[in-house]
Amino acid sequence: MKKFKRSLNGYDINEVNSFIDDVIRRVESILKEEEQIKNEMRTKELRIKELEASIEHYKSIEQQLNTSIIAAQENGEYIKRLAKSERDAIINDARKNANRIVSDALIRAEKTEYEAQLLKKNINMFKSRVRTMLNQQLDLIEDLDKEDI
Repeated sequence: MKKFKRSLNGYDINEVNSFIDDVIRRVESILKEEEQIKNEMRTKELRIKELEASIEHYKSIEQQLNTSIIAAQENGEYIKRLAKSERDAIINDARKNANRIVSDALIRAEKTEYEAQLLKKNINMFKSRVRTMLNQQLDLIEDLDKEDI
């Protein structure tokens, strides 16, 4: 606490005025500092609100990305299941076609074998007829030769 010198009419006016001026300067300085601090606090509060809004925005984006990832995983699983179904269907069709082709080939082979046997039989019958005819012709020539003698 400041002590003043005494004069005739009480305290020394110059000291008191000087002290009052000093107190006024200090109070004004404190008020300016307080106003600066308030301004800084307002600025920081605004920045905090902006950052919180950004955080909320990024949280929203994160949630959307997570949802998209889950949807993509589900779609991937669905596509895998669909591909397996198609693969199985294609394999089954291929087996059916292969069985049909083999069956058709066997039928054609049997038919060809039957036709070959029929042809052999016809050839043998033709040979037999030709032999018979030739033998008959030879017999006829022999008979003619006997008559000539």
